[in-house]
Amino acid sequence: MFLVLIVLHVCVCVALILIVLLQKGKGAGMGAAFGGSSQTVFGSGGATSLLHKVTTAIAVIFMLTSLGLSVFIGGGANTSIMQDVHPVKQTSEAPGTAPPASDGTQGK
Repeated sequence: MFLVLIVLHVCVCVALILIVLLQKGKGAGMGAAFGGSSQTVFGSGGATSLLHKVTTAIAVIFMLTSLGLSVFIGGGANTSIMQDVHPVKQTSEAPGTAPPASDGTQGK
């Protein structure tokens, strides 16, 4: 199941990249805008094209496969990455104080 999900995810990734690269940008007709072109430069593009609908569908599939892979790898367990961290033991000495002398002459 895991291998099938990975293969599907990679195929969807490649398809999404190719479909996005095939689309014409919003500013593609900007050079012809001043020459009397009938396309709108920054306005609405009219009806949604088939390529736009396919891009949306593949993007949804990409998000679902990403979510499925994250749940599958995590196992759905409620664990924390901090549970194996051990607390640092603190000494009773205040920082910046000198340790007591070994000959017992401290403070004389």
